[in-house]
Amino acid sequence: MLLYTQSKISNANFREKALTIYDQILANKAAGRKMFALLIDPEKCSDEWLCQVMSTINFCNKREQNQTCLSYAEQSKNLERSEKQSAVGNQLFIFVGGSQLKDSVCTTVARIKQLTSLPVVMFPGDASQFADNTDALLFLSLVSGRNAKYLIEQHIEASRAIKSSGVECISTGYILVDGGKLTAVERVSHTSPYPTTNPQLIADTALASQLLGHKMVYLEAGSGANRPVPQNIIAETRKAIDIPLIVGGGIKTPQQMMDAFSAGADLVVVGNHIESHPDDLTKILNTLT
Repeated sequence: MLLYTQSKISNANFREKALTIYDQILANKAAGRKMFALLIDPEKCSDEWLCQVMSTINFCNKREQNQTCLSYAEQSKNLERSEKQSAVGNQLFIFVGGSQLKDSVCTTVARIKQLTSLPVVMFPGDASQFADNTDALLFLSLVSGRNAKYLIEQHIEASRAIKSSGVECISTGYILVDGGKLTAVERVSHTSPYPTTNPQLIADTALASQLLGHKMVYLEAGSGANRPVPQNIIAETRKAIDIPLIVGGGIKTPQQMMDAFSAGADLVVVGNHIESHPDDLTKILNTLT
């Protein structure tokens, strides 16, 4: 797979080549650009809420709008650098998923696509949640657990549907880290999170995931966690792996997001907090400069 960076691809070439979602993530990582994903749980969002957050994220999307949530004077600078930024694709993504979804996934994805042209990436809890109208799928393997159902069985069940759909599949090592409360992932998967007192175990698991061929690693504190993944754990994991590092769960403030980036996260996911505090999305997106 080709890695397109600002030094290796011209804007003209970018327009001629359609980057995959994974290409865009790799290129953003190589360029040192922070990435953000809004996680949407179809069973928890109303259409009114969806319209509000999509409007916010579209306005703050540098690539589509050539605008940020900045002053007019700063926007002129942004216009000048927008061509350079477009060479590495999207900085913002929409993740769709949850641990206990039933049958509303495809409908929600279709509605999101009516409201934005940002990439929509499936974040499934099990094989039944696969939606063939997404742009990509995080093919998650719960490598912090020892439940075969979430290590390989769900993958086998979904494999033919995924291949026939043509949806881009991104294999991802999923590591559950103790966030201070029982999460839906724990209840559904019947696995325990790694303790935060053993960062080496978490880093070694991430490295094993990379060596197994996973394209990304996702450190997850769990939806609604009391605390996010600690910085020292993110830093240890970052040192251990070369592939993109996603961090999510328990992130409620711009500072917590920036702490994750500073420690080595390439892409930060926020979901649960925005469900009840949609106005905070602008504050969080304003930090992505």
